[in-house]
Amino acid sequence: MSSMPRLVVAAPSSGSGKTTVATGLMAAFAARGLAVSPHKVGPDYIDPGYHALATGRVGRNLDAYLCGPELVAPLFLHGARGCDLAVVEGVMGLYDGAAGEGELASTAHVAKLLRAPVVLVVDASSQSRSVAALVHGFASWDPEVRVGGAILNKVASDRHEELLREALDSAGVPVLGVLRRVAQVDTPSRHLGLVPVAERRGAAVEAVAAMAAQVAAGCDLAALEGLARAAGAVPGDSAPWTPALPSHVHPTRPAEKRTPVVAVAGGPAFTFSYAEHTELLTAAGAEVVTFDPLRDGQLPEGTAGLVIGGGFPEVYAGELSANEPLRKAVAELALGGAPVAAECAGFLYLCRELDGQPMCGVLDATARMSERLTLGYRDAVAVGDSVLAVAGTRMRGHEFHRTVVEPGAGAAPAWGVRTPVRRVEGFVQRGVHASYLHTHWAAEPGVAHRFVERCRTS
Repeated sequence: MSSMPRLVVAAPSSGSGKTTVATGLMAAFAARGLAVSPHKVGPDYIDPGYHALATGRVGRNLDAYLCGPELVAPLFLHGARGCDLAVVEGVMGLYDGAAGEGELASTAHVAKLLRAPVVLVVDASSQSRSVAALVHGFASWDPEVRVGGAILNKVASDRHEELLREALDSAGVPVLGVLRRVAQVDTPSRHLGLVPVAERRGAAVEAVAAMAAQVAAGCDLAALEGLARAAGAVPGDSAPWTPALPSHVHPTRPAEKRTPVVAVAGGPAFTFSYAEHTELLTAAGAEVVTFDPLRDGQLPEGTAGLVIGGGFPEVYAGELSANEPLRKAVAELALGGAPVAAECAGFLYLCRELDGQPMCGVLDATARMSERLTLGYRDAVAVGDSVLAVAGTRMRGHEFHRTVVEPGAGAAPAWGVRTPVRRVEGFVQRGVHASYLHTHWAAEPGVAHRFVERCRTS
């Protein structure tokens, strides 16, 4: 298991074609009969949806900031159980990490933690011989990062390819693929990046198939697989992460304790979630049931707790508002004291209104779209006790939205945030914990256990 064949797909900058190449590679290897484990560096929720389509397995994130460097290899090995090969898509440029934190959470950092070879995807559309200087610079910047080859993207012609290959011969980095621009491989974007798979359905399936066809035709799959198989063992004595909580977190649960139903929002409006959250809730003794706030008129039968993650409620504000029976059911559950954990999109859904459309009215706050993008990692501490954490619990989170909630914090805030400026944000009231911060519960597994225990006793 610790010698899992693996590749990291990186690029000099965003927009170079990492997602196309990584997703295409995953699908192309899967088409060869390999069980492929898909991973994404950083907190991105959208790319893993395309990865899941390509491989038939859950897309998973590897974030050294949210979870800590020590969990990267265990989470990787957990996701890769039973697979033949793993493909890790990078984030931004190869060496771009958390602001002000050096290499932390960069693609290069994760590649070193996994001791995985890097394939550099280069947008060659406006260069020829200069590509050698670019690739040489990235390959030699950090001697601990092994750039095993390059894939040239957006190549204009056979002559252009010939010039690029001649230049790269002198850089000592093999060319493992050459891709032309193909219109149907492009995936639509909007204010927060690519449109999620759940919203595109058949079009997303077609896009992934096109990526696979382009990569299979333009890349040396045998050489790429060979590079992955030469990766060797994952560093250290890492064992796969497990959602089973360590014994020091809580005592053994008596078998007679009831299994509470935890409803988790899904569907096109709420697509942002980490697979480990559901696994942790299940391991803590919950029965996890997914529901769609756009379509379902009631919460799942027996719902004792509610988890509403991120997504795009602003795109579906009218439809969410029109589903009045579910809005009332959510409000009744929350006002009755049941545990409710809401992040970002879920935070907006619990407000009185979103862009003038009535929402659940659990929180005395309004939400609206904004021109300003709020983006970045956050260091946070729980201000008071809640269904997720006791006061003083420190966690790291990530904000990513173009909305504003007014007021931004309740009388009992959810978090005190230390980055980029000191402030409080979010709401804790009755059993509700609502905040803009996305957190990764694998970093603090007691969060899921505490939530499920509250579901049992509320």
